[in-house]
Amino acid sequence: MKRQRIAVLGAGSWGTALAVLLQRNEHRVTLWGRVEDGIEEVARKRTNERYLPRIIIPSQVNVISDLETALLEPDMVVLAVPSQAVRTVLKQIESYLNNEIIIVNTAKGFELETNYRMSQVVQDLWGDHILQRFVVLSGPSHAEEVGLALPTAVVVASNNLAASNQVQDAFMTRDFRVYTNEDLIGVEMGGSLKNIIALATGISDGLGFGDNTRAALVTRGLAEIARMGICFGAQAETFAGLSGLGDLVVTCNSRHSRNARAGRLIGAGYSRQQVIQEIGMVVEGISTTTAAHNMAVQNGIPMPITSAVYGVLFEGLLPGPSVNQLMQRDKKDEN
Repeated sequence: MKRQRIAVLGAGSWGTALAVLLQRNEHRVTLWGRVEDGIEEVARKRTNERYLPRIIIPSQVNVISDLETALLEPDMVVLAVPSQAVRTVLKQIESYLNNEIIIVNTAKGFELETNYRMSQVVQDLWGDHILQRFVVLSGPSHAEEVGLALPTAVVVASNNLAASNQVQDAFMTRDFRVYTNEDLIGVEMGGSLKNIIALATGISDGLGFGDNTRAALVTRGLAEIARMGICFGAQAETFAGLSGLGDLVVTCNSRHSRNARAGRLIGAGYSRQQVIQEIGMVVEGISTTTAAHNMAVQNGIPMPITSAVYGVLFEGLLPGPSVNQLMQRDKKDEN
């Protein structure tokens, strides 16, 4: 495996975990973060107590706040920032990058202003040609477990298989298995939409419902995810894979899931703003719910669970009655 110079942009939990992972593969890794997010303390203490406590950042990882220094001749740039920040960061880094650098996106969501997937955001800014070196990394992969080197499997997707293979080689370790997939749209859609269903299962838990309810939401949620994805050009089989079913299962069931935790708080009576304040980190499912709801309405796609979550988050509907409405819809065939 060729050792590469890799800049990880975003020093939250996922960016920190990926920097540690990539250094294990003996790449030359730079982790960039903002001063206001405590990056100088991270550099000094070699731990990220705010976002990923108890994980030691090796001394070989260069932890810095200067973006220009972070982007001195990298072979690969990893975007580990929230979906609503991707466009801003892309604008900031454009002048530093040459035409050969691979861009790896890890954000799972849609841009609120445009309803764009992240590949569409970069395409909108830099043109169609960028998709030949743009790769998405997705799948069931909580930062807390990746940082501890617990066995994890993910998927990378791109319009260019050679670019996917390069990222696969860079990230793959004995504890972090990386598959490739040529369905860029499907991988992006699955990774984004599953956060809505995690909110729904969390709400169900917060209301005191049981395993039957959770199973129903996960199963019918997967049907919604696939329905929307296929409408936008994804391949149906992608949603049975790591970025579909895999990510859905872990996000709905893990104690590490911010979206499931947010849902539990909402089910217990917290408002949307109270939830955001309580969790203290980005809950991608909230903005994704808005974008997906808008996309479903505009394109006539039936998304009953998404619609119910949107109603609770943004229209003042109560969680309990919303579940009742879901259960009392007209009867239909499962498929």
